[in-house]
Amino acid sequence: MLDYYKAIEAKSAQMLSAAIQQNWDSVMECERSCAVLIGELRVQSHEVQLTALQRKEKTRIMQSILRNDAQIRVLAEPWLATLEHMGKMPATSALH
Repeated sequence: MLDYYKAIEAKSAQMLSAAIQQNWDSVMECERSCAVLIGELRVQSHEVQLTALQRKEKTRIMQSILRNDAQIRVLAEPWLATLEHMGKMPATSALH
């Protein structure tokens, strides 16, 4: 099950890299990939119990993902504001 967390972490890092490059199409593609991985993880989480060491690694991974997400949001704010201004996206929409 940790493999799913690691895959999400890797995809999150790719998403951040794309956001830094202002490649929003790639950001959205990575986001879709993350959604698929998260769906698979949800199924697995009902079947697998993590050891204490695995839970610690899961926590580290989740913190990494959250840091990446926060950075992506900071980078995306001007892009989202532009879309909202153009009327292509409602103000209540979120990137993640």
